[in-house]
Amino acid sequence: MQDVEIGGYSPGVVGKITEIHAVYYHENWGFDASFETQVGRELSEFVSKFDKDRDGLWVAAQKGTFAGAIAIDGENAFTDGARLRWFIVVPEFQKCGIGKELILRAVEFCKRKGFPKVYLWTFEGLTKARNLYEAVNFQLCEEHEIAQWGQTIKEQKFELTLAGG
Repeated sequence: MQDVEIGGYSPGVVGKITEIHAVYYHENWGFDASFETQVGRELSEFVSKFDKDRDGLWVAAQKGTFAGAIAIDGENAFTDGARLRWFIVVPEFQKCGIGKELILRAVEFCKRKGFPKVYLWTFEGLTKARNLYEAVNFQLCEEHEIAQWGQTIKEQKFELTLAGG
């Protein structure tokens, strides 16, 4: 992870995270505009009510260029679990260890906060991301087909039970 800095929110990051998601998932999976608008809306809501005592946002940059991001939404952490969201690494920065570092920071944050579990929603076919999730002991606990974002996908829920959970 040479020359990679990981920080938090900075002006413009909501747009960058939304754009990278929209472009990547459109080019690789054919997702339509409903995906981009959902990411933008939900990410904006998350940032507007961000609480540093329960939420986390980590943004990776290499030499000032956006390289990836991950978030933990802890609003319902003690009832439903903390939700890992908006995890993405820009394709040209993949295989540099950025994804692994972002996942580790997010999980460590949840442990420090005493959250009993962390979960995420994804879909079948994102093998590189799934490998990272499973490397830190997330387990597939639910899957079903769903029509959304202009496609039919097999949506998957992964969970990680933390100490005391």
